[in-house]
Amino acid sequence: MSEARAAVSAAVLAGDALTSRSLIRDATPVHGDDLLQDLAGLAADGSPLATELLLEQLDGSGLVRRFVRSSLLDASAVDDVCQDALISVASSIRSFRGTAQVSTWVHSIVRRRVVDHLRRQRATAPLPPEQEGPAQRMSSMLATRATVRDALASLPDLYREPVTLRDVEGLPYAEIAARLDRNVGTVKAQIARGRAMVAGALDPSEWTSR
Repeated sequence: MSEARAAVSAAVLAGDALTSRSLIRDATPVHGDDLLQDLAGLAADGSPLATELLLEQLDGSGLVRRFVRSSLLDASAVDDVCQDALISVASSIRSFRGTAQVSTWVHSIVRRRVVDHLRRQRATAPLPPEQEGPAQRMSSMLATRATVRDALASLPDLYREPVTLRDVEGLPYAEIAARLDRNVGTVKAQIARGRAMVAGALDPSEWTSR
């Protein structure tokens, strides 16, 4: 392992989010794929910070979005399927064994979420709650389950505030953006990542995803 990757892993294990992000930013141009692999391994071992950083990298780099766009013709559904995919990544990260590249593993999740989306679109009757998309299910759980809100309370402010305003208080994205003095695109991304982080923090008895 390179010195740069080792430094990132050490900072993540120490729980130092600020240093971790700085080191990742500097090392990504050279070690991007390897850093994803390292973060996924640490997240699989139970590091909440590694899960947070992994989600930021997958979303911020556009990797998940590119996979979704390559598999889905309906451009209007890309955001929803990306959210579903991020939630599925977070909720199933403990199953990652490192035998495949992270990008390959994520691509397989995206394909399943795209298939699920298409199946829901073809449905002629309302689907039962357990067949809703991961993002819709998470939003409902945050609004109704105290144990899920406990997981929400553990998130960094950056994510907790917009998710709370959206899923607990039911505010529209534009109002959330105005309250937090952030642009709407940033708010949507933070809500998507925050929901995924909540899913990753939940006990399997609270949340099940493929």
